Amino acid sequence: MKILVIGSKGFIGSYCTTILGAHNQIYGCDVVNDYVAHNYYQVDATNADYKEVFKEQQFDVCINCSGAASVPDSFKHPLRDFSLNTVNVIKILDAIKELQPNCKLINLSSAAVYGNPITLPVAEDAPLLPLSPYGRHKKYAEEIIEEYASFFNVKACSIRLFSVYGPGLCKQLFWDLHTKIMQSPHIKLWGTGNETRDFIYVDDVVNAINCVIENAEFKGECINVSDGIETSIKSVVELFQQKHFKPFDFSFDGQQSPGYPVNWRADISKLQATGFKSRIGLKQGLQKYIAWLKVEKK
Repeated sequence: MKILVIGSKGFIGSYCTTILGAHNQIYGCDVVNDYVAHNYYQVDATNADYKEVFKEQQFDVCINCSGAASVPDSFKHPLRDFSLNTVNVIKILDAIKELQPNCKLINLSSAAVYGNPITLPVAEDAPLLPLSPYGRHKKYAEEIIEEYASFFNVKACSIRLFSVYGPGLCKQLFWDLHTKIMQSPHIKLWGTGNETRDFIYVDDVVNAINCVIENAEFKGECINVSDGIETSIKSVVELFQQKHFKPFDFSFDGQQSPGYPVNWRADISKLQATGFKSRIGLKQGLQKYIAWLKVEKK
């Protein structure tokens, strides 16, 4: 199977390239220069032309891992976030529609489309109430994918990622926590500690993508991707404390950050119907992440 990974130099894209590349022919696409990689296409960061890519090679599947992935930055630079998370998606869809209508597209969306869910676990048909420009732009992209599937018969779907982590991720909770630990043994964190997230290790995200490729309908649908387990921030920091190579203590400031939800837990029954089973739980995943931090001397 020939798979194009757009955003192949990014965190999730690089894992897709490596893991799926073990049994498939992988082609990468990103804005980064790479003079030695085979089957790699570089596109313009400000005005990507995906039609040139799709003219070069026939693909069975395209996985779009590109885009902006920062809630705070989406408040500072909403136009850039919209361009990367929404406009680029319609460019990819239009290239597929025109040049390769049989190519399946998986677009990486986000649980940010839900905002603060009314009930948990949150299923794909729940109301979408995003709390940030980032969440809204991901929602717009989902609607465009449904549009191209409905009106133009493009085989496409969106996967809503919850809290993804793993070696190589240099942002978000665990990275921020580690950075603070390396500066001081006394850590102050935002929130109350009672906020919850649904974590998923990056290898399991690729496992989920593979299940979607094999068994999803590709009719514009959305699929939650996570472990389906709700974990409080306080308890996950305590777990991090047990496994980190430097001792630290922590407290919470009681403040809420704009754009972030309070509680998340995914209903993953739709994903499980594709054959997905989580392989790496939070304890093992954190151990792998901290081992990477130690070896890389991050």
